[in-house]
Amino acid sequence: MKQTSLKIKNYTANVNVIDYDVKKRLLHFLLIVLGVLALSYVFILTNMVWSVVERRALTNEVQLLSSEVGDLELKYLSLSNSIDTTLSSSMGFKEIIKPNFATRKSLVRVNFNDGLNNIKLVKNEI
Repeated sequence: MKQTSLKIKNYTANVNVIDYDVKKRLLHFLLIVLGVLALSYVFILTNMVWSVVERRALTNEVQLLSSEVGDLELKYLSLSNSIDTTLSSSMGFKEIIKPNFATRKSLVRVNFNDGLNNIKLVKNEI
């Protein structure tokens, strides 16, 4: 009897019990994960290619705008060099002998004789 029980024990230890349902579920899970990863890869790759194409288009636009700004700066410099007192007087401008400037009173008045505790806020009258 002991021999028989040892024989059965050896047979059961060597026999692989395969649960096809668990393997099937594991296979489906791995295929779904693989599909999600493949879709994520395609999405990220498409997004990167789109960004590169957009960057190249923006680089070309920046070059065009930079050359346009350079042309406008050159035009500005040529126009500013042509302005003189004869042109301004012909357009009706006059030279001012004594200029008047708009001034503003200080918003905070500090009286140092009384210490820093005497700070007054002055209203803006412009």
